[in-house]
Amino acid sequence: MKTYPFLLLVLFLFGTAYSLAQPASTLTPEQKKMLSGGSRSLKDGWTVVRITGSPRARGFQHGYLLAKEIKDAVRKTDAAWVYQSALDWPWLQEQTMRMFAPHLGAELKAEMEGMVEGIRAAGVDVSFEDLMTLNGSTETMGYWFPTVQDTISPNAHDRKKESCSSFIATGSMTKNGEIVLAHSTWSSYYYPYSDVIMEIVPDSGARMMWQTSPGLIHSGTDFFITDAGIIGSETTIGGFQPFDPDGIPEFIRMRLATQYASSIDEWCDIMKKGNNGGYANAWLIGDTKTNEIARLELGLKYVGFERTKDGYFTGSNVAEDLRILRRETNTKELDIRNADIARRVRWKQLMKQYKGMITVEHGKQFLADHYDTYLLKDVKAGRSLCGHLELDDQRYGLDEPFYPLGAYDGKVVDAAMAKKMTFTARWGAPCGTPFDARKYHEEHPQFDWTLGLLYDRASYPWSTFSAVRK
Repeated sequence: MKTYPFLLLVLFLFGTAYSLAQPASTLTPEQKKMLSGGSRSLKDGWTVVRITGSPRARGFQHGYLLAKEIKDAVRKTDAAWVYQSALDWPWLQEQTMRMFAPHLGAELKAEMEGMVEGIRAAGVDVSFEDLMTLNGSTETMGYWFPTVQDTISPNAHDRKKESCSSFIATGSMTKNGEIVLAHSTWSSYYYPYSDVIMEIVPDSGARMMWQTSPGLIHSGTDFFITDAGIIGSETTIGGFQPFDPDGIPEFIRMRLATQYASSIDEWCDIMKKGNNGGYANAWLIGDTKTNEIARLELGLKYVGFERTKDGYFTGSNVAEDLRILRRETNTKELDIRNADIARRVRWKQLMKQYKGMITVEHGKQFLADHYDTYLLKDVKAGRSLCGHLELDDQRYGLDEPFYPLGAYDGKVVDAAMAKKMTFTARWGAPCGTPFDARKYHEEHPQFDWTLGLLYDRASYPWSTFSAVRK
């Protein structure tokens, strides 16, 4: 693809000075004071945002600093929803508000209202209903809608659910006996990218750093560290079916657990209370104060829980708890042609091979791994830990060849880094392979409905990100 250095320079300067380009002179003194607690910068493909203070203040900072990106996230999610269901965005807004708004609570409601205020102060039009629907979209589109679609929109396409690969290890598994955690996000490339690293310093609860998407009050990709010593990630439980429309949505439970828990037990208790089955995940949680790790598999009726100070847990979208696997999913856990099963096997191989040696550098290496445990060779396609389903021609276990989905980032942290509120991350495929949207559309015109939704991803290095020191 032809590049234009001057244009790239202009875009870079625009990004780094984004807040200066906003109509700050139109803000009230109160709004200017709120905005002073936030910041935004760019680093190696990531947008780094810091928000602080009261719910309204941090919401205002979030909305103002990411206004255009939030608008684009709503646009992309709206387009994907319409294509999937042939129903409009206002209809999904209505369902989201009916199911989820009663559970929001005063603090998160004030934060989202502050976000709307900030977005509009930046000259962009996004409503409270837009934000609620954006935050709840994983659950409504991937979990609730499939339970009702045959009565509303027969033959609607099932949404490709979030996937991800992750491990957490401690004790005799790691080089220094302390926790190492790694995670890569797998998602459809036409959904809003989770290219934001956000530090949140609330006026109550723990300081948090996580990966997220513009406009979300939770992580979404669910890689996080807190100054209460809790670190975590998740991978979705593949083939999961049940959903409770009267329960508390995952995006509310995850946010509250991460902000207010100071132990593994507290974190898991908040996640379990009112669980609606939406965004059903296997959560890998660590406590850097004790170097204990746990895996919480949160189905709807069934909950799997394991903990240890000497061992590891992995996630590749396969339920390990037999009750969840047999009674709440349709996964065939022995079919190694399936990408989830192949990655599950690969994690076990790597954990065995590197027992006693695992460090942050190994975490980076594992996330970039292309070994296919079915074909017994390296293949850059859909069955490896570093997934490239856009390159997969159906020989490798995918039902829709060349689908624009795969691993598009990597994050790794160990206990020592987490105690300093620091982790390392790479934007783009963990192996460094770039994605060219124009070339992809030229080669795969069957996906022309994603024109304007797919963005390029360049190859960036691994970089270190740290919270602002107190």
